[in-house]
Amino acid sequence: MRYRLLLLRRALFLVIGICLLLFGVPVKAAEQVILKYRIFREPLSVEELSTFAQTGKISSGLEANLALARQDPKPIRRYLTEPVKVDPVILDRVLNSPVGNTILDQLSQVIHTPSKKANRQALRSALVLSASKDEQMTLMEIIQNYPTSQVEVDGERLESAYRQLRRLQGNLQDLLGF
Repeated sequence: MRYRLLLLRRALFLVIGICLLLFGVPVKAAEQVILKYRIFREPLSVEELSTFAQTGKISSGLEANLALARQDPKPIRRYLTEPVKVDPVILDRVLNSPVGNTILDQLSQVIHTPSKKANRQALRSALVLSASKDEQMTLMEIIQNYPTSQVEVDGERLESAYRQLRRLQGNLQDLLGF
């Protein structure tokens, strides 16, 4: 009985979140990305990173940071934009489970709040919001939907985060025992 009540409550929160998204209520989202490579930390606007991800046009700040870190922009752009298909309801259920907490903890090593507090909650929100729009998500959408004004991204681990999302895509239903 308690389990059914818990599931009902979660479903209600998901429906409310989707309704708020669809009806245009302003939601706080990331405005600035701190892109980290080893000792290099480059603050960028989310718009700047999004432009790079969508068009390949690279800003001078991002270009300098990637050059200093000896990173090729092409794979980074691919990791940011490659979509991962997910059912937002199943995703929400998995992310609100012990297995989901483990997944969130692993992803929050790459994408996290500047204070490194409340990472699970922020990342869970960004993932579900990203998946709710069109039943798929990208790392760029997750960054854009991050519910703090600033988000830190470990550039050296972007591939790892992308691979984690791909594994999640294939295992969502298995994780719930369907």
